[in-house]
Amino acid sequence: MATWAVFRRGDPELASLAETRMAEDGLVLVGTLRANGWPRISPVEPLVVGDDLYLGMMWRSRKALDLLADPRCVVHTTVHDRDGTQGDVKVYGLAVDVGDPDERARYGAALQEAIGWRPGGDFHLFAVDITEVGYFRVVDGGARHPGLAAVTPALDVLTRACKNVRIMRTTTFRRTTLVLVS
Repeated sequence: MATWAVFRRGDPELASLAETRMAEDGLVLVGTLRANGWPRISPVEPLVVGDDLYLGMMWRSRKALDLLADPRCVVHTTVHDRDGTQGDVKVYGLAVDVGDPDERARYGAALQEAIGWRPGGDFHLFAVDITEVGYFRVVDGGARHPGLAAVTPALDVLTRACKNVRIMRTTTFRRTTLVLVS
């Protein structure tokens, strides 16, 4: 596992692309596991500060309680169109509860600088300990047929090690059409 800084040193181009995608909307979706094992998807504002990717959350929110119980998570950039041409980034890892007052103060100051607001009172703060990063983008228009077509990853899959971090970049997709035979 690695901090954002270790990931950035391992693949500066992908880290820059991920930071740009996260900053475009200032919002990502975080996938967590509920106590009953079912997944939960929740919006959250990500922020890269220094060496870490942070996720700040309302005190006792369901997503924060999920992460306290099971720290496995995925951070997924938002997608604006069904063609997928802008690409999406997925960051997999473990959410580490940040309790250090100085680190929380640095986060608050950086958030104030970024969006003009900082949390007051209690809030949850997690740093993502990264295990895997993926970037996926449709570059040929993909295949689309209502209810029957799928876009399948095919070419240019790069996987390499970066201090135990699996970095996967998929930038090309081929057309795949599913045909249902009854």
